[in-house]
Amino acid sequence: MSEYKITDGALEFLKRVCEAVGPSGFEDEVLRMFHDYGRPFADEVVRDNLGSLIFVKRGSRERPRVLVAGHVDEVGFVVTSITKEGYVTFAPVGGWFDQVLLSQRVVIRTRKGPVVGVIASKPPHLLTPEERQRVVTIDKMFIDVGATSEEEAKALGIRVGDPVAPYSPFTVSATGKTIMSKALDDRLGAFIAVEAMRYIRESGIEHPNTLYAAATVQEEVGLRGATTVGWAVDHDLAIVTEVDIAGDVPGIDPRDAQAKLGKGPTIVTYDASMIPNQRLKELVIEVAEEAKIPYQLTVVAKGGTDAGRLHLYKTGRPSIVIGVPTRHIHSHVSIAHLDDIANAVKLVVELVKRLDEATVGALSSF
Repeated sequence: MSEYKITDGALEFLKRVCEAVGPSGFEDEVLRMFHDYGRPFADEVVRDNLGSLIFVKRGSRERPRVLVAGHVDEVGFVVTSITKEGYVTFAPVGGWFDQVLLSQRVVIRTRKGPVVGVIASKPPHLLTPEERQRVVTIDKMFIDVGATSEEEAKALGIRVGDPVAPYSPFTVSATGKTIMSKALDDRLGAFIAVEAMRYIRESGIEHPNTLYAAATVQEEVGLRGATTVGWAVDHDLAIVTEVDIAGDVPGIDPRDAQAKLGKGPTIVTYDASMIPNQRLKELVIEVAEEAKIPYQLTVVAKGGTDAGRLHLYKTGRPSIVIGVPTRHIHSHVSIAHLDDIANAVKLVVELVKRLDEATVGALSSF
């Protein structure tokens, strides 16, 4: 069995899904791409009624059911109105820092096709000295699509309720080791879940459980997809694959963000939505060390993931978050290291190989 590597085909797939428009609630285009990519490696594919996509890979035993989940929605916007001059007003979908938005290009997905525009505000030349000292807030911004009237903008197919996403081509950096793109949060996580399934299938790896690789929806607006996926899968254990906040950026105190690019995937020891099962955490560390996979331990004190819902399913389920350190999330361009992505896939595969009924059962017993 050869060691897992990100193939050219897998990287091209990641490029396509990251460039696609898919804010929370508008994920269908992305989900179709995941469906077409993952279906050949699954024994069954199902969708829940909220839209999340679930690939099933059967092992030697029906139980335990091991769920590996990453969300496919991205932070974006929704059209709220069109002014008589042809400008498009918008509201955020998910969390945005207003300061990163001005002069950035976006794509509006309309019934007639994509429309590119730029986020703008009152020109700096016309600002008063007092206005120059203040950060422009999102409610004072608009999208300029190059139209000169409301009728012209509407003729492009733009309507209230249309989804808007950053325009940001996927790029492999000059180092050849890192990637730059929008929507790495969290199409990287869904990619890792499906890639682990693909590698297990193509390598003929035996696993004493049933593997469920899920691409969940609407995480950025309240972990909604994870709430329904739990009921669709009836999982015994959850592994959430996510991005983690990289702290190797100027001005960040290591106490606030411990992860660094290229040093391995993270094992999240605590976040605001879930304190992981401690035996499962120790098992993940043990497996990483046994398989010689680099890892980092992190705390995300002010954030949460789909695990915040999945660990509360029924009477509770052992859950853990495996992250990929990522710079500049919730912006037009995030950066992640290809080695961290590959090692996250390896870690998930090694865990799936070991999660038999006795091991999972022992996680919640005295």
